[in-house]
Amino acid sequence: MEAPLISIVTPAHDVAPFVADAVASARAQDVGDIEMVLVDDGSRDGTALAAERAAEGDPRIRILRQQNAGVSAARNAGVAAARGGFLLFLDADDWLAPDALRRLLAALRAAPAAAAAYGPWAAMAEAARPGDPPLRLKSGPFPEGDILPALLVRNLLVNGGHLLVRRPAFEAAGGFRSTIRYGEDWEAWVRLAIAGRFARAPGEAPLLFVRERAGSAYRRMARDPAAFAPAMAAIWDNPALAARLGPARLAALRRQAEAEVDWVIGKELLRHGDPAAGLARLRASLRAAPGAKRAALLAAAHLLPLLPGRLHGPFRRYPA
Repeated sequence: MEAPLISIVTPAHDVAPFVADAVASARAQDVGDIEMVLVDDGSRDGTALAAERAAEGDPRIRILRQQNAGVSAARNAGVAAARGGFLLFLDADDWLAPDALRRLLAALRAAPAAAAAYGPWAAMAEAARPGDPPLRLKSGPFPEGDILPALLVRNLLVNGGHLLVRRPAFEAAGGFRSTIRYGEDWEAWVRLAIAGRFARAPGEAPLLFVRERAGSAYRRMARDPAAFAPAMAAIWDNPALAARLGPARLAALRRQAEAEVDWVIGKELLRHGDPAAGLARLRASLRAAPGAKRAALLAAAHLLPLLPGRLHGPFRRYPA
């Protein structure tokens, strides 16, 4: 069989209620020359069976099984089994727009020197199905060219489902580090950006639809400073950064990145119901990286007890 043009690599762990939508979205792509390699990472809820049913014998869909080893190991196993010259990392609880691969591929073909292309995505409720209205749209900013400085400060991608990567560039960057449990994708994208430029897919419509699940890694871990430490260490200890950016600029970007992490931790602490610790983190972030927008948000955060819930914006409490 001739090698496919694009390989969709999908790690899956205990996502039986959602995986059919991911598989269906891969089968519905208007680029026909694709494959999907779904790696069941030790699921206990029938995820692989649900994926097989959704595939309906489609030979483009391959389902691999392994003992639970984590999302990075599952992605790396999928890459090892994939045959395409372009890679996209779709999470098993998300789904693609039908034209996602065509638009991403067009961006890479228009920018032959680019290592990867990315673009807009939409956040969806946990119980949403394809066709439901999104909670919000993320149409930018998605800078083009050398995105390394911006990517060092914050992860510009929600996950790998709206990123199409040239396989040689991904392999040269070194794949995913299985020792990092949180932020492993951010660390991998930084290594990719060190080596190559990024293009932006045409259009403003979402490429990817992302479920906001109560059990997601972000919901569980983003309020814990220790969760960020392994990824931050791997990013900033990379000797290629100093060679690319120089020590002075690197130090300035690291301060901005640490302030950004403090802001995320503070926001999540507030959303989980710990206002004292959350406000302290937000204040530390603002001191390290002053800005008018964050100053206004911090002032609003102090007033949350006086405001109705509908006005809590990014600090709105999670449901119990």
